[in-house]
Amino acid sequence: MDFPKVASLCLVMLSLAICSSTSAMYSSYGPNKGGYWPSWSIDFPPSAIDTTLFTHVYYAFLSPSNVTFKFEIDYPTALSLKNFTTTLHKKKPSIKTLLSIGGTAEGPKIFSRMALGYDSRKSFILCTIEVARKFDFDGVDLDWEFPQTPIDMVNFRHLLLEWRVAVKKEAKSTGKQQLLLSAATYYKPEVTLDNVYRKYPVKSINKNLDWINAMCYDYHGAWDLTATGAQAALYDPNSNVSTSYGLQAWIKAKIQREKLVMGLPLYGRTWQLKDPSIYGIGAPAVDVGPGVQGQLGCADVEKFNAQNNAKVVFDLSTVSVYSVAGTTWIGYDDARSVKIKVEYAKTLKIEGYFFWAVNTDQEWKISRKASETWIV
Repeated sequence: MDFPKVASLCLVMLSLAICSSTSAMYSSYGPNKGGYWPSWSIDFPPSAIDTTLFTHVYYAFLSPSNVTFKFEIDYPTALSLKNFTTTLHKKKPSIKTLLSIGGTAEGPKIFSRMALGYDSRKSFILCTIEVARKFDFDGVDLDWEFPQTPIDMVNFRHLLLEWRVAVKKEAKSTGKQQLLLSAATYYKPEVTLDNVYRKYPVKSINKNLDWINAMCYDYHGAWDLTATGAQAALYDPNSNVSTSYGLQAWIKAKIQREKLVMGLPLYGRTWQLKDPSIYGIGAPAVDVGPGVQGQLGCADVEKFNAQNNAKVVFDLSTVSVYSVAGTTWIGYDDARSVKIKVEYAKTLKIEGYFFWAVNTDQEWKISRKASETWIV
């Protein structure tokens, strides 16, 4: 075993030891065990979700009009929204359902425009509350990926404050419990994309959101075809692009730990190797592998590995898994790596974890392992 792997093993063992000695110190609010349900997954209805494994489930996604910033909901979408909340609340009355707005496909520009002015923010906020109540959601989740400029971050701060004020006002006037407010964010509080630096308004997050879902994945993928990579590495011996760095950066930025939720992917990223005899993490690559834009759900990864007699490697230095079959390389998480990550999150005493997305877990192996690992 080489030195990086020995060092990583020590870190993992230390994390587990700390966890066992501090179990009584976890957030009294947690754990938050979340999962996003893609509304386009026709073959995986809400009734298929194993609600025993989750405390919060997100309907992904709904997008506002790019003109009015209100929601124009047609009849099929209305049926889908109502079916989602009715089904999940019936299966598990205590489960919290959240309406997630935006997503990767929506992009950041519509939210930049919406958050720019008071009137457009107000229109958006009031409509989110109206829709959430109409379809019996317990809360709203904003998936703005990602605020692009420092001005966006200032407007994001204004949006959160005004949203919380509106939610409090609505709850007081109706006598209903306040809607939950959450947001999906970058894996760390500071963002430098397209050579533009910006930082999330942590004070506003602490004051106005119930929690954030830090997207601790997509560190590597189809946008970087020169080499394979651990797309959701817990540790990275060569850089700060890792889940451990991101979560600790949020804590260093003084986010309240009960507001921080760690993201976990239920999918892998794929590459085509330049030379099948050189196949470790960071191996030279020439193109994406199987899947849509080099992405495969965990169930499909397992199927691929079985059909192609793939070599499966657990990489201790990053706490991730990869498989190799010919020139195809897939980096992903399995139940073992997720267990270690959840144990690590527990040592940080944060609020919990979430998965993207619940329709890609083979027989709930990974979600179940995560849930069994974090029991208070």
